[in-house]
Amino acid sequence: MGFLGLVARIMGRISTFRSYQCVLLLAATLAVIAFYYFGSERHSFSSTTKRIRQTQANTNRNDADLTVDTRISRLPASEEQRGEELDVGEEREAFRADKGSPRAGGQHYHALMMFTKVDRSRSLQEKFKVAMLSMVKHARFLEGEALLLHFVSDQASQELGQRMLQEFLREATFKYEVRKPFSEIVFHDVVELTQKLFPIVEAMQKHFSAGSGAYYSDSIFFLSVAMHHIMPESLTQIVQLDLDLKYKTNIRDLFQEFDNFPPGAVIGIAREMQPVYRHTFWQYRKENPKTRVGEPPPEGLPGFNSGVMLLDLSAMRASALYNQLLKPSNVAKLADQYRFRGHLGDQDFFTMIGMEHPELFYPLACGWNRQLCTWWRDHGYGDVFQLYYGCDGPVYIYHGNCNSPIPDD
Repeated sequence: MGFLGLVARIMGRISTFRSYQCVLLLAATLAVIAFYYFGSERHSFSSTTKRIRQTQANTNRNDADLTVDTRISRLPASEEQRGEELDVGEEREAFRADKGSPRAGGQHYHALMMFTKVDRSRSLQEKFKVAMLSMVKHARFLEGEALLLHFVSDQASQELGQRMLQEFLREATFKYEVRKPFSEIVFHDVVELTQKLFPIVEAMQKHFSAGSGAYYSDSIFFLSVAMHHIMPESLTQIVQLDLDLKYKTNIRDLFQEFDNFPPGAVIGIAREMQPVYRHTFWQYRKENPKTRVGEPPPEGLPGFNSGVMLLDLSAMRASALYNQLLKPSNVAKLADQYRFRGHLGDQDFFTMIGMEHPELFYPLACGWNRQLCTWWRDHGYGDVFQLYYGCDGPVYIYHGNCNSPIPDD
């Protein structure tokens, strides 16, 4: 009887377990049906987003491999070159003295690049080489004008960058010399800038960062959003550039685009050339089937790409609308309205507010940021990809995003 009782108890537990399994199977089936009902585009949103975030976690703003490369060779420097190496302390003091104001008979043109972890990535070093050599090849400035290059960098990358720049700028015809009354190369410490940015952008990071939550280190990817708050007020205009660019024309011409800003515009930026935001706004598009959000050009709103940006810092400071949009409550309100959760930092923020307030942006011609990445063509959007990717007109700057090869000259 004891044995039969034991068997009965076991069978009872098995029966209960099977019933529980049936309930789980039914719930899973209903969940699958609900997903395909609410997200019926011909691709998996969740799986694609997971791949994006995994990719983002392994890359930085320049889509580069940050694997530590222990084989990095240090650029040789002759005794003469060592004597001419950039003195960062002198540069910072010179920048504070000049603060970006026009010189007599000339002007400073300011360009900023993120230059972090470059010492650890041969890929980033190669991108930087292509960018700087192509810039030098085409750059021409008028008498008395100077190009002031800003780099946001960690200490190790800064030391490497100083040596690399000595080589890359050797043939430059534009003014950039150091140890002059005004220095034309400035390295900004990434830790110092992050400390200034974090209180301003902390609240928005959870909406536009790859990870969950607002990571302190993520703040630097929102530099362009709040640069008008942390740079000297006398610095009125600056161009922010990714490292994975190749210049096909005089960079001075890019700065002339500031003159085309309409009243109210604070940022010049080119459209995104992949269906990134067709994907990211999937829920909003499902709920608003007639929306232009995420649709391709020329009638749609495909979003922005932040590889090349013109920041009118004076206009950003003066714009009550723009600064209202930086407030955490307004960021959260728009993110909820558009069902938006991004992973690309400042680019996502500009795209989202651009859907509601396009008047804040001056649309750069696609040739100023000719993006070459085709990732989305092979991940569920091949049927519409070319509607976003096409770019008529001349190419001024190639953008090798997602490690895309850039055409040779």
